[in-house]
Amino acid sequence: MSDSGQVPWPAGLIRTERLLLREPEARDRTTFIELLASPEVHAYLGGPRPRDELEREMPEVPERRPGSFVVELDGAMIGQVLLRRATGHRRPAAVGKADLGYLFLPEAWGRGYAAEACAAALGWFDGVLPGEPVVLTTQSANVGSMRLAAKLGFTEVERFHAWGAEQWLGLRPPAT
Repeated sequence: MSDSGQVPWPAGLIRTERLLLREPEARDRTTFIELLASPEVHAYLGGPRPRDELEREMPEVPERRPGSFVVELDGAMIGQVLLRRATGHRRPAAVGKADLGYLFLPEAWGRGYAAEACAAALGWFDGVLPGEPVVLTTQSANVGSMRLAAKLGFTEVERFHAWGAEQWLGLRPPAT
């Protein structure tokens, strides 16, 4: 995680049954732009960013930072999992905790890739920062994300209104 000197980075490769989690590389730039410009991906995230703006601003090698994993399937990027410290979170219950985020291309939805990748990233996190809780925020209208949160062991802490919609804040207790 970017603000923690305790975490060795890069994390190396994390393999699951079907996926590879790794650091971003130059070959991922196009997929990062697709993720950030996609109306489907950002339906519950405040809307997509303009593609031309992303083309201008995205570095040749997308930002590498602790806790940022590219999710690869059969040699191609299909998404990103991000674990970062929630320093500026709107809800006091989340401030200072690790925050799980994820983005996947629409063609990767519904196949269990997000659950598999997030579980692997959380397993890595538990190994490098044992005893740390993790939070996740999603719109309560995002049924798929709510299902994924439950599958990963997050339980509701609170609901609140932000960004024009009801938000759900979940907590995953520290691994024991």
